Amino acid sequence: MLDNSLLIFIKKQRIAYITLNRPEKRNALNADLVAELSKVLNEIENDTEVSAVVLKGAGKAFCAGADLQYIQNLQNFSFEENVNDSNALKELFYKIYTFPKIIIASVHGAAIAGGCGLATLCDFSFAANNTKFCYSEVKIGFIPAIVSIFLARKIGEGKAKQLLLSAQTITADKALEYGLINGITTEANLEEEVESFALKLISETSLEAKMNTKKLLNSTWHLPIEEALNIAVKENAKARESADCKKGISSFLNKEKISW
Repeated sequence: MLDNSLLIFIKKQRIAYITLNRPEKRNALNADLVAELSKVLNEIENDTEVSAVVLKGAGKAFCAGADLQYIQNLQNFSFEENVNDSNALKELFYKIYTFPKIIIASVHGAAIAGGCGLATLCDFSFAANNTKFCYSEVKIGFIPAIVSIFLARKIGEGKAKQLLLSAQTITADKALEYGLINGITTEANLEEEVESFALKLISETSLEAKMNTKKLLNSTWHLPIEEALNIAVKENAKARESADCKKGISSFLNKEKISW
């Protein structure tokens, strides 16, 4: 277990649980929290004991986005300094988006601005039924710059514009309808259901196959279809030679339970 005040990190049953731990600030993001989260993800990426990650928030909210006091301080910085700070957030978001292992967001209370972005970036997101979601940046004259790139890809330009330009607050039901999240439960059952989903995913699917599928999706979505298909053909062929594929097909044909 790691508890450095900004993050709580524990490993259990091949799941890494990362808890944003600034409850007094509703887990708002600042430079230190961004750096710590990036550091822990780097460690988990190469940890053979971890097959999935759960990201959650301490206290009454998942994440309230950027720490506005911190943003106000940055207004006195040079353009180059602000570019460097923004780049650190970009690197974190890109790391979550392209992370080889499955990342699941466990969202409760509120996911606001960049916090809503965190939930959007994860491979799966589950929310308590009383959670509120909002990309609120334009209400304060700010822009959801980095988040917008990922959101438009996830739910489409039209819905992304509706959320980003109106800064409307939506319910968990609406977030599910828009494709922002994958499921809803009560706050009391959220932790249990997320853990159950993660364990099922770990036990029933190959880690190697999931990692290669994510890599393929992330590397081909922007390519012309013929180029993307040519890459997919090669990945298909490589997968047939993998130990996991040989094990999976053999177990299936022999009617044996596959243990991943």
